[in-house]
Amino acid sequence: MSHVLSFDPVQRAFELWQDRWGESSSMRAVTSLMRAHQLVLAEVDAIVKPYDLTFARYEALVLLVFSRKGALPLSKIGERLQVHPTSVTNIVDRLEKSGLVARRPNPLDGRGVLAEITDEGREVVEQATADLMRAEFGLGALSSDQHDSLFDTFRVLRHASGDFEGDAES
Repeated sequence: MSHVLSFDPVQRAFELWQDRWGESSSMRAVTSLMRAHQLVLAEVDAIVKPYDLTFARYEALVLLVFSRKGALPLSKIGERLQVHPTSVTNIVDRLEKSGLVARRPNPLDGRGVLAEITDEGREVVEQATADLMRAEFGLGALSSDQHDSLFDTFRVLRHASGDFEGDAES
């Protein structure tokens, strides 16, 4: 574990930034966001590590659980998780090596491949999900209202960045 600082390094960086380049609330917010991302990702990865998962692999398994038939084309997995096809291939490779998914031909596309969750994959999702929910997905230090506020704030940012179409408020 890293050394705990006696001061907030993000606030310190903001103060130094202000002295040199002027006030930038966005600099402070993005630096804090990036650090929070590191902390939360480290926590959720540590929670799913005993299952030989990373959070990215966990997300892929959950996506397969949510699919009607427990199987999706790799291209659809990438689209839904919003990751590059190379990342999907890597994720599915690792899940397949762990016995949590199996590749099979896509009956609707002769060249396509489906990733299908196995019974073991379904069991792992249930166990990992219970652990993540107990830890509130790394956000246990925040209240439910703060969770909702974060979601609302990030939803506006995601919408403005073209992450999805439609109303950012609904």
